[in-house]
Amino acid sequence: MPAERRLRDGARLALTVLTVAPVRAGRVDRVTAGTAMALAPVVGALLGVPLAGVLLTLGTVTAPLVAAAVTVAVAALLTRGLHLDGLADTVDGLGSYRRGTAALEIMKKPDMGPFGVVALVLVLLVQAAALAELVGRSWPATLAAVVTAVAAGRLGVPLACRRGVPAARPVGLGALVAGTVGPVALATGTIAVALLAVAAVPERPWQGPVAVLGALAVAAGLLRHVVRRLGGITGDVLGATVELVTTLVYLGLTLSG
Repeated sequence: MPAERRLRDGARLALTVLTVAPVRAGRVDRVTAGTAMALAPVVGALLGVPLAGVLLTLGTVTAPLVAAAVTVAVAALLTRGLHLDGLADTVDGLGSYRRGTAALEIMKKPDMGPFGVVALVLVLLVQAAALAELVGRSWPATLAAVVTAVAAGRLGVPLACRRGVPAARPVGLGALVAGTVGPVALATGTIAVALLAVAAVPERPWQGPVAVLGALAVAAGLLRHVVRRLGGITGDVLGATVELVTTLVYLGLTLSG
């Protein structure tokens, strides 16, 4: 497949899977899926710009926590809430203390268990509290922080889809994307997001990159645990990784020295 077509189809698939953008997927195969997953941080950065705009605009006319809560709600709307759903399902599966097929069956159930509810509440609370703190910063720093966190969250996607990580099921999104991202694409995305993070905390330019790398390290540990418990990744695991990394980066960017 020509590189230009692969990039175009990959970008369309990334937008289709990761956002509510009314874009029809083109060719869908593992090659295209790998390109799409590698482009996930770019999609995250694009999502981060309007989210920062919502936060900054509302922050001038209402309380910081209200602006933050609305921003979190808009983020869920722009992604159809799929990442949050994946987080709840993954935590329910892991919290069941079951393995393999038994845990996967729990993740497929339409209802939400107590572990999933607690995970959602904690993640949304931390994100809202962190965004409220960002309102008080200069607009360039706030913009950089939001874009960094959202892009870093989507960097968790190629991390989960890197070579050597299997799929938990023979069919589904996990089977399509597992093992499709090479080390060069993952390293390139990591460096780009880490560099972007430098501007998120101008007075401590090291803090942003450290927050990104630390969040990815935690996510890598979670993914190892998921592979042991479930046998590999699923679409829900991708969503859980996105929300985990996003939340940890927000937390890291708001820690005071």
